[in-house]
Amino acid sequence: MATPASREAQQAALARLDRFSRMADNAIAIPFTRFRIGLEPIIGLVPVLGDFAGLVMSSYVLLEAHRAGASASVKRQMIRNMAIDFFGGLVPVFGDAFDFAWKANARNAKLLRDYLETELQAEARPVFPWKPLLVILGILSALTALVVLLAL
Repeated sequence: MATPASREAQQAALARLDRFSRMADNAIAIPFTRFRIGLEPIIGLVPVLGDFAGLVMSSYVLLEAHRAGASASVKRQMIRNMAIDFFGGLVPVFGDAFDFAWKANARNAKLLRDYLETELQAEARPVFPWKPLLVILGILSALTALVVLLAL
């Protein structure tokens, strides 16, 4: 299991993954449409070897998730997305269209981003200083009791 990375390391990993997933899944705009494609679906046009190369490329996202300290469930979801992308891409003709639509790298980058942002927010939440407050209240109570006793 990976040890959790520092906040700066996690943010740097997210920046790298954003660039990578954009290059792999959304680098090229298709003119006159709202669709974008990346290098992975283009490489996937080569039967079997292209899909295997796409799987190797997608492994980078999983490696970054491991380095950033992602949970086992997040990594399992990433592996599931990678497997769907790989096996879906192996189907002749349909697989090529599937590669253009599925965008496993963008999905995995979003999974990791959501996980790390939740984790970073949880770390950033300040803890209420109960112990110093109780000590101050105890001292004030003792002083109040002392003043009351001296006034009698």
